[in-house]
Amino acid sequence: MNLADYLRRLFAYDEWANREVLSAIRAAGGANERSLELMAHILSAERLWLERLKQQPPGSPVWPKSDLEQCEAQAAELVRLWRDYLDLITAGDVHQSVSYKNSKGKAWTSTIEDILTHVVMHSAYHRGQIASHMRASGQTPAYTDFIHGVRQGLVK
Repeated sequence: MNLADYLRRLFAYDEWANREVLSAIRAAGGANERSLELMAHILSAERLWLERLKQQPPGSPVWPKSDLEQCEAQAAELVRLWRDYLDLITAGDVHQSVSYKNSKGKAWTSTIEDILTHVVMHSAYHRGQIASHMRASGQTPAYTDFIHGVRQGLVK
């Protein structure tokens, strides 16, 4: 498997894990404010990084206020946008650098590979926070471990 295919696999995992978390939030009643805040941040950050990769201006705040339906719609749209982007890259492309400004206005340059890896890890980090918060609130969080998704055939 080449690096571009591996990154596509990681994004397939990210897509599955986001859906699982949204389903768990819905099953818990959908009104868990902190979980929704974190999920909206995950999705907004994923969009922001895609915009940076495409050299587009940011289209939404890093910490938006979104309800469950908005998060579900955003997640569905991001699946398509990321797949379209990832279909364009080749193993050689991921080593190219992209210049961008962070949310504080500081200029940075990173490789596409590092950005894509960051997106998946950042999302997993915050999904872990959601699981912790849900568990502390007496709710059942989604089981989104990568290896679980692979073992179940949910991530190929």
